[in-house]
Amino acid sequence: MNEQIFGIHGAALEVRSQRIGVIASNIANAATPGFKARDVDFNAALDARLSQTSMQTEPELLYRRATMPSLDGNTVELGREQVAFAENALAYSATLSFVQGKVNTVTRALKGE
Repeated sequence: MNEQIFGIHGAALEVRSQRIGVIASNIANAATPGFKARDVDFNAALDARLSQTSMQTEPELLYRRATMPSLDGNTVELGREQVAFAENALAYSATLSFVQGKVNTVTRALKGE
């Protein structure tokens, strides 16, 4: 029933939420020596979630290649992480707005409005 009403948007919210946590972790560890920045391939994670072929609930984490590696081995590039965070947050917000619109439509239908 959930997939019939919301389509892929419920799964997309879950994957975007997990990705925002990974990016936030990268930002928090920007000054940690040897920390390797990671990310989630959104499309691959969403496909895996929708196909249910994988039993794992967490998406596969990929390591990012640094364009300007630091001397201490940290691969977090703060500007790049901030852009990724902002883009993901915007996409999350847009998907959430769509889901909220669907919920409002179903609620009005149930009330007979």
